Amino acid sequence: MKHFINIKKLTVVATGMVVFVLAASCSSAPSVEKTGWYQLFNGKDLSGWVQKNGTAEYKVENGEIVGTTVLKSPNSFLCTEKEFDNFILELEFKVDSQLNSGVQIRSISSPLVMNGRVHGYQVEIDPSPRAWTGGIYDESRRGWLYTLADNEPARNAFRQGEWNKFRIEAIGDTIRTWINDVPASWLLDNLTPKGLIALQVHSVGDDASKVGLQVRFRNIRIRTDSLDFYGFHGDPGIRQVNMIPNTLSDWEKNHGWKLLFDGKTSNGWRGAYKDKFPEKGWKIADGMLTVLPSGGAESANGGDIVTVDKYSDFDLTLEFKITRGANSGIKYFVTESEHNKGSAIGLEYQILDDENHPDAKLGNHEGSRTLASLYDLIKATNKRVNAPGEWNQARIVSRGNHVEHWLNGFKVLEYERGSAEFRKLVSESKYKVWKNFGEAPEGHILLQDHGDEVSFRSIKIKQL
Repeated sequence: MKHFINIKKLTVVATGMVVFVLAASCSSAPSVEKTGWYQLFNGKDLSGWVQKNGTAEYKVENGEIVGTTVLKSPNSFLCTEKEFDNFILELEFKVDSQLNSGVQIRSISSPLVMNGRVHGYQVEIDPSPRAWTGGIYDESRRGWLYTLADNEPARNAFRQGEWNKFRIEAIGDTIRTWINDVPASWLLDNLTPKGLIALQVHSVGDDASKVGLQVRFRNIRIRTDSLDFYGFHGDPGIRQVNMIPNTLSDWEKNHGWKLLFDGKTSNGWRGAYKDKFPEKGWKIADGMLTVLPSGGAESANGGDIVTVDKYSDFDLTLEFKITRGANSGIKYFVTESEHNKGSAIGLEYQILDDENHPDAKLGNHEGSRTLASLYDLIKATNKRVNAPGEWNQARIVSRGNHVEHWLNGFKVLEYERGSAEFRKLVSESKYKVWKNFGEAPEGHILLQDHGDEVSFRSIKIKQL
């Protein structure tokens, strides 16, 4: 299987015939003892597995594990009794078109955490039109870590109503997935280095029409040795997501990403309208850049901070964590030419606790002051939000005049700077007093001091 292993070719010439012997190929099927693969499912019964959380039915039928939905059950998980840290896992699955499912890896079930609820990395099985099978979802924890929004080959690889194959590599901090031999996900994360493997039957709630839907699994095998040899090496040609705070992977460096915050110092930042970093109002500790609470006023304490450098076409990502009721923002194309009081002027990716801050209900355009919106101009939609006290990821992509806002892996809005529609929105907003608002060819990136405690980390940028 050329995607995954280093294949040694031995050429033997005999009677005019060239024979190729492929050593160490995982596509061959010698005995388990010779290949190093071990069957997690014996094809006969559920020995070595235990059911947790929900009450969906799991049974063995024709050498397959069959999971069947039932009414009013939470998510159900058939878990390995044993935990695994580093491994290569392969299995086949077939799922009804209306049923979501997934394969948990390095997952946890402890009576001390959420009453034993299974949580952790899930390799998604998604037969819906979205087609994110092979993406990585953090079950009952952080939500989506790696979507397939920009991986069309993987989305097209899933075969509806047929048997599909997963290959999952979890080696060190790296998790890679393939769907039917097509690279799907590439994640760097170190939150959970070891845990259970589990087969999910997703809840159907009280929808009686979905009772009896099934997902089937077979040929479930794992190897835990010689992983450096059998594991994939190189660039699979898909995006890498690095969740390890304030770090750049080799892939990110090679693809032009740079850290704007090193996790330790204020290097690369200064106060807006100032030549130095603020002496108060901001704190750097525990790998976080935090604006301190000062009563909720705009730029009344330490003030906003901006990058020393200016940017035009860029891809910016960062993580932020709000406290209850907090307000802040990420501004871009900030020129500091206005010399205004309060927060410096610029296009703003709004950061807000929508549930507990009154600004969520204000604005010149409905919903335009909610989280991830283009402040006072365009409302963000299709949002997946982590609660105050948890980390969210913001992403802003600007190429030419086209701008996109993303939140936790989902695109929530896009617009064209300088377009007739954009200028109309500006004319109806608080920014109408600023000439050519938002149309500068380049500008600084700004983190806002709005008097509420908000933390930032993993601030990265790639110039496009």
